[in-house]
Amino acid sequence: MNHSFVLKRPPTRKLLVSVGLLCMMLAVAWQVLFTPAYGVQLGDRALQIASSEASATTDYRLTFTLPTAGTLGSIDIEFCSNDPFPGTACTAPAGLDASTAVLADQTGATGFSIDGASTTNRIVLTRPPASEPTGPATYHFSGVTSPSTPGSYYARIQTFATADATGPASDYGGLAFAITNAISISATVPPYLIFCTGVTIPGFNCVNASGDYIDFGELSPSKAHGGTSQFLVATNAVDGYGVTVNGTTLTSGNNIIPAMASNDVSRPGLGQFGFNLRANATPSSGSDPSGPGAGQPQSNYNQPNSYRFVSGDSIVINPAADNIRVYTSSYIANIPTIQAPGIYVTTLTYVCLALF
Repeated sequence: MNHSFVLKRPPTRKLLVSVGLLCMMLAVAWQVLFTPAYGVQLGDRALQIASSEASATTDYRLTFTLPTAGTLGSIDIEFCSNDPFPGTACTAPAGLDASTAVLADQTGATGFSIDGASTTNRIVLTRPPASEPTGPATYHFSGVTSPSTPGSYYARIQTFATADATGPASDYGGLAFAITNAISISATVPPYLIFCTGVTIPGFNCVNASGDYIDFGELSPSKAHGGTSQFLVATNAVDGYGVTVNGTTLTSGNNIIPAMASNDVSRPGLGQFGFNLRANATPSSGSDPSGPGAGQPQSNYNQPNSYRFVSGDSIVINPAADNIRVYTSSYIANIPTIQAPGIYVTTLTYVCLALF
């Protein structure tokens, strides 16, 4: 049995030619659809928004570089939600309002003002047409209300030789910008008052406060006796704090050592009970206020070697919030030779109020 075979070469060359022609046609179509028939693209385009929050009324700062020298009379800035290509249909972003924009500043190509043809999503800058060299230009707009929905948006920019953005455009460009949800951060600073008393308060720390009893020892008319205690204050109250002292003078039954109702120096041999909040030389005792705070005693208790005690007195008034401050109360007791014997005691109460 005979078999006949006919060998044919597939039309490879024709197929390749057809594919090549198709690629060329697609390339031409792309150019026709997406390349404007005017000018060149603006360089270094950027849009800075002071607040990217949706619906914020804020500042928009547009920057670009003019690529070609020539007559410049107007700049058309159009905001769209669909794409950044000039010459195509533009969908205005919902909520955007550029009609209230104010041209707050301009650099590079200057002399512009906002044209009356501007709309909610379009700003037209106009000036008398004039020759303009290449170079960067910046336009700062205030009072622009951003789109009401977070997402990506676009700005289309075209330059014109005419003053009203009509006729053939010179150069063009587009850019994208984003509107985002605001991130809210909150924190609470609670009001506070730190106050403690003790015989000593080491390290400016109330945790270390210790002691609530002072022993003057045996009193003698020939010399002053005394001791010290401390109190610590700190607060963030806007109007600061005040400290008062309350109590009685030293008493033993019906016998008393007179309180110093007015400021005086220590006078051994005379009945006296008082204190101040300063370092003293006669007798040697006490300390000046210390710590990072700035508070100071009231004048009646702020004089070295001068003492006083009146129950209910304000001994410190600090009119502003203050850091930690330690005050040292320096007490004295003097008696006359005829002072009745006995155990003389008193309890003093320090009260601190924060003034919020």
